[in-house]
Amino acid sequence: MITGAEMTKRTVRYGELVPCKTAFIDAHTPGSDQKENFTIIGGGVSESPDQHVHISEAIGFNIGAAGQPARCRNSLHSHRTAEVFFVLKGRWRFFWGRWGNAGEVVLEEGDIINIPTGIFRGFENIGTDYGMIMAILGGDDAGGGVIWAPQVIEDARAHGLILGENGKLYDSKKGQSLPEGIAPMPILSDTELTAFPEPATAEVVPNYVARYWDLMALSDQQPAQVIGENAILRDRPGFEVEFLSRNSIPNEYYSTSQHEVLMPMRGHWLLEWHDGQTVLNPGDTCLIPPNASHRLQPAMTGEAALYRIRNTNDPAGATWIAR
Repeated sequence: MITGAEMTKRTVRYGELVPCKTAFIDAHTPGSDQKENFTIIGGGVSESPDQHVHISEAIGFNIGAAGQPARCRNSLHSHRTAEVFFVLKGRWRFFWGRWGNAGEVVLEEGDIINIPTGIFRGFENIGTDYGMIMAILGGDDAGGGVIWAPQVIEDARAHGLILGENGKLYDSKKGQSLPEGIAPMPILSDTELTAFPEPATAEVVPNYVARYWDLMALSDQQPAQVIGENAILRDRPGFEVEFLSRNSIPNEYYSTSQHEVLMPMRGHWLLEWHDGQTVLNPGDTCLIPPNASHRLQPAMTGEAALYRIRNTNDPAGATWIAR
């Protein structure tokens, strides 16, 4: 049985998230230098020793977030495993391709995107206020790091940041330089770049994007299966994602053999276990351990929506499938 003290340690409140402003190679690049990175569960993919990790437990996938002021963008990069985002706050443009012009889609609050693995992608807050997107990353090592488009590495070097082949950043503005024996991260050659697909928007949106209001309708009587083998976005990235609204879950206790992460999108959710309870609010993240009996219900009337993620036995492999 899980205790109240354990649940407190396993719950990360939105207002207590600790940002890192030096997480990636574009931390000094104009247009990207105001972004904040959050590692909530797992090791994350930060290239900086300044990154704070809220819950370090390995559960088969990582949970993180990106916060950016209006018109701030995340530079083009790729991952070897899944990268899923849902929009918590704001309006975001996701774009992809070697130069970021192969395709794009705009996501509103509550929308979710399972970005195809193996393509260069970036994202930009196109709203008017500070925005936040919540992230699910495949694998305990989050795919072994980030692969940057060549121009991102070159721009970063021009603004004082060098990425070593060891995956660590060195800031010349702080008097840092590459240690002896550590070479700069190699820039991908033209031949290597041909291995990165350039899917058009029409290929990506129908198969990798789900809209909030569609999920609200689909979850009227039971949880909507968002990502999984037989889900709306059919994929097996090492985790499954469900969407719950007010009438999606029965009023009874349940447990699962999997790690379960609860991430409220709208409303307030009452989480109960054998000798305690707490209320989860939008932006909070709660990690339920395997075999822990618990119950989840909306705590108030009004709109209520929540994403639920569980690990699976599938390898955190490639998700791009030409259809």
